[in-house]
Amino acid sequence: MIRFVALALLAGVAIWEPVRPGVWQRESRMASTGALAPVRAVAVRIDPRRVAFSLGPLEHGRPWTIDSVGSVDVVAFNAGQFRTSGSWGWVVRDGVEIQAPGSGSVAMAFVVDSSGVPSLVEQSEVAARRGHVRLAFQSYPALLVGNGALPWELEESGRGVDLTHRDSRLALGIRDDGSVIVVLTRFTGLGRGPGEMLPWGPTVLEMAAYMRSLGCRRAMLLDGGVSGQLAVRSQDGALRRWPNWREVPLGLVATPLGDAGSRGQSP
Repeated sequence: MIRFVALALLAGVAIWEPVRPGVWQRESRMASTGALAPVRAVAVRIDPRRVAFSLGPLEHGRPWTIDSVGSVDVVAFNAGQFRTSGSWGWVVRDGVEIQAPGSGSVAMAFVVDSSGVPSLVEQSEVAARRGHVRLAFQSYPALLVGNGALPWELEESGRGVDLTHRDSRLALGIRDDGSVIVVLTRFTGLGRGPGEMLPWGPTVLEMAAYMRSLGCRRAMLLDGGVSGQLAVRSQDGALRRWPNWREVPLGLVATPLGDAGSRGQSP
């Protein structure tokens, strides 16, 4: 618990900087000392009232990276968890269920309803939402459930989740105000450059604590390691990229409302 408190205090030092209307970014070390001192967290906050979310590509096995984003897309990152055969679990695009929900007590789903409102849905809630969402994808493990609690599986070791493993992480959360939070960690112990993609970083519990410190009430991990990647486009059109080595089958993209039907390929 002491480590969780220290982590939260350091996370609170960084200030959200506006990137463009409805998008903010912050970047800071996860901790001042210890194992997380050389790890930076890149966090993005998205106002869902200003953007439309979409999934890409999940088409004929075509791979996706942040270099696949269109010229008007403002935030993009890999979505879900992946198998060698493709994306894992529930996938809904434009109201059409492409893949059925996966099973697992620590699974969680990001869904967007017909009004464009996003939420994170616990595994026990998926059945009630099935058939009533415009967009959905599943991932695991859930980091925060209910109103900011740890899932039972994360409260103690031996409940099916490795609580000691360190890895680079990508996490998605929802705050009380409805804003969407995405956080990507990067290792900086070898300096800036390719070494930042080294798959080493926080544990699952440390990532849960960090998401809670950013105000998230529900949160889940996405595929991290050498899959985790993020791109953010500023108001002047410049695209800041945090790439990685692996192509993935699914990405989540945010496009400013009004531009959702006019995507082009990035230059």
